[in-house]
Amino acid sequence: MKYLVTEQEMKQYDINTIEGFGMEALVLMERAALCTVEEINKRKPGHHRILVVAGCGNNGGDGLAIGRIMALAGQAVTFVLMGKKEKCSRETSRQIAILEKYGFPIQSKIEKTEYDIVIDALLGIGLTRGVSGEYEEVIADINRMKNTFVVSVDIPSGIHAGTGAVQGSAVEADLTVTYGFAKRGHFLYPGAGFSGEVVIRDIGITSHSFQQESPLLFTYSGIEDLRMPFRDQSGNKGTFGKVLIIAGQQYMAGACELAGRGCLRSGAGMVKILTHESNRIILQEALPEAMITIYDSAEEKDALARLRDQLKADMQWADCIVIGPGLGKTPQGEALLQTVIGESSLPLVMDADGINLLSSHEELCRLLSAQKERKVVLTPHMGELAGLAGCSIAEAKAADFSVSREMAAKLQCVMVSKDARTYICEAARKEAYLNTSGNSGMATAGSGDVLAGIIGGLLAQGMEAFEAACLGVHLHGLAGDYAAGEKSQYGVIATDIAEAVPVILQQAEEQL
Repeated sequence: MKYLVTEQEMKQYDINTIEGFGMEALVLMERAALCTVEEINKRKPGHHRILVVAGCGNNGGDGLAIGRIMALAGQAVTFVLMGKKEKCSRETSRQIAILEKYGFPIQSKIEKTEYDIVIDALLGIGLTRGVSGEYEEVIADINRMKNTFVVSVDIPSGIHAGTGAVQGSAVEADLTVTYGFAKRGHFLYPGAGFSGEVVIRDIGITSHSFQQESPLLFTYSGIEDLRMPFRDQSGNKGTFGKVLIIAGQQYMAGACELAGRGCLRSGAGMVKILTHESNRIILQEALPEAMITIYDSAEEKDALARLRDQLKADMQWADCIVIGPGLGKTPQGEALLQTVIGESSLPLVMDADGINLLSSHEELCRLLSAQKERKVVLTPHMGELAGLAGCSIAEAKAADFSVSREMAAKLQCVMVSKDARTYICEAARKEAYLNTSGNSGMATAGSGDVLAGIIGGLLAQGMEAFEAACLGVHLHGLAGDYAAGEKSQYGVIATDIAEAVPVILQQAEEQL
């Protein structure tokens, strides 16, 4: 697990380290510089022409210290300071004085020559306004440099550390070396697209500096963070959870099959799919491991009553319910959702049309929110979240995740808000999760069905709702990354993701 901090959080941890523990700011700066030089040398050994572009804040001081260390090691370093010396921070002024004593000149403009490496230390994590004027020109100059390795200090200049927004213009880095903790802007888009490879280095600002105020956002780093439910070696198929998947209106067998496959591949012992009769034969051939119960297209009152009774019997069998993939906003779908919410307390994953149906039934929303002890996970994409909240998609995508938090609180559930970066929050929990695994190849039909099945499988194995959602999304993303490595991001389909899940789980077991 790693934390993703805002600029305000990081500044406070910096202050706590300096003022609370007595760590000298100049010592932290020197450690940051040494770490950055080490990362550069790993990737670009040998002799290089290096340009350091520094601003007047402490970010600039970091950059000047990096350049000094490399110049003293024999590198050809050009130092450029943007802004007036008298406006520099205390630590950056100290770095300027050190450079002058060594006899290294500091220029005010970038020379029109070629460089192998550029150190971007122009603007740090404190940037809150748009970049303009000479700073915008310098950023454009850096981005125009061809065959140059660009290293950003802490964050690419022009990227908002808390939201990932481009503040007018931003440096396009190949490598970003950040200190203490990753910043949200490194992983939220569009900032993630400007940060290049992100390396987090310890310079002495640790969790001790939280002072009981831990960061609000965290993520998982890789396979090492996969903590699957305990698997009893003496167990049986019933031991590992029975999942009822309610999915697939007429001729929507694919959604059922993908959700079922994701569920079984994540470790569930048994799956039963309740679906429209038109999907039966396809499902029996595509997923013979699943049991199937069916309903027809009749919409009369008596037919819907029989459907409810059939569902109640199936729920008696199940340990967990997944509802929504390909379900359709039909009378049957509505009757099924009403029964699942009103007649069961089983752990529940609600996806796709389950969420769309919920959005149009305020009474069902009130009934769901009253079930505070029930494990409930909703998995909306941004359009579904906007429909549920009655807001625009732009508002649903806001970088402060406020809409997702509001809906989690309103419905007393875990909200998995799916986007390029999926955000997970829970009504009663202060901290939230931002998923950083996955790739653009996963933006393909059926990918969300696989995810709903994975989370359902983890819930059926006894996990708590928030942990199952975080682990499920992370596992889904890792599987997508593996699939993209095999098929390319252009060629990934949802089945590839589902079939990559056991590969990832096997890799995780091998690391234990």
